[in-house]
Amino acid sequence: MGKHPVPKKKTSKARRDARRSHHALTPPTLVPCPECKALRPPHTVCPECGYYDGRKVLEV
Repeated sequence: MGKHPVPKKKTSKARRDARRSHHALTPPTLVPCPECKALRPPHTVCPECGYYDGRKVLEV
């Protein structure tokens, strides 16, 4: 069996946490529908009323 690379020094907590600083999850962006005021993702058809860009595109 071959040798595996092993770290020479322990990674400090500060260095480890600084690396993980970009790993946080962000909540999804939601905007109110101009027709029914239900929250929906931007640039999508409203699942409640079926409107997009001021016109009905889905029968709900």
